[in-house]
Amino acid sequence: MENYQKSKITELPCPLPVANLRKDIIEMKVKEGSKIRNLMGYAIGKMESDNIREILFTGTGKAVSKAITCVEIMKRRLKGLHQITKLFYKQVEELWEPVVSEAGLDSLTVKRNLPAICILLSKDILHTNEPGYQAPGSFDALWIHSLKEEGQVQRKKRQGGDGLGKGGKHHGGSGRGERPKKSKS
Repeated sequence: MENYQKSKITELPCPLPVANLRKDIIEMKVKEGSKIRNLMGYAIGKMESDNIREILFTGTGKAVSKAITCVEIMKRRLKGLHQITKLFYKQVEELWEPVVSEAGLDSLTVKRNLPAICILLSKDILHTNEPGYQAPGSFDALWIHSLKEEGQVQRKKRQGGDGLGKGGKHHGGSGRGERPKKSKS
């Protein structure tokens, strides 16, 4: 491929995986170079108004994680949002041209499937049996459970851990974190 350079990228049309979207829905197309601050300023402003009930975030490739970040920020700022998340692939067509045209090489067209995400946030209740549905506040239970487990690990570490010294090797004693007993002589 050192004899070729990418000249054009075309994103092939693909229907969104979420069904029954409103015609006037706001779609936030998150790109790799998008600034989260700009996206969130616009999206939160729209969702805080009473007439907007739903917003859709989409991201492809490296923008998937940025789209998820935007959604999580939005859910923390505006409580009570219902969510449906769909993962899918978007097809991209790349045109590669030869670097040296006199070399007799043909142009190449490469089709790639990029991972993509589509997240619908709504003030209204969505279809609760829909795969990918997340109720408002349902992430709290997961975090509470994780924090409890983390707290137990931290307490164990403060209490002496598992009795292993540096490097995980036993240095005398019974191996249970206790000191060797001195003999009475």
